[in-house]
Amino acid sequence: MAKKTTALQKRGKVEIERDILLSIINLATKEINGVHSLTNAYIPWYKKAFNKPKSEGVAIKFDLNGTLNVDVYVKVYVGYSVPDVAFRVQENIKNSLNSMVGLKPGKINVHVYGVETDEEVQ
Repeated sequence: MAKKTTALQKRGKVEIERDILLSIINLATKEINGVHSLTNAYIPWYKKAFNKPKSEGVAIKFDLNGTLNVDVYVKVYVGYSVPDVAFRVQENIKNSLNSMVGLKPGKINVHVYGVETDEEVQ
């Protein structure tokens, strides 16, 4: 008698490179109106001197349960609501990770490290 296999039994293991996740998060952040740039201002100068950061302004960690936690460090344009921009960045990262790689992140922390003016306005 032949065995029946379900869809769950046919699934394999999928591995995603860390650089791919960093790129998705980076692009999702830059898509939001009001975000001037991502910044590595949070990294001490002595760490920058010896280790080149893999991604500008994005740090990711997996906890013991395998949940992805994201920290994004941004500068925001003058005139935009910081809480609104931060919320939209969180939502866009969550939606991008879910739609592109099927990953539901845990915490998404948005750190605002500065406010920038548009050079044309000055």
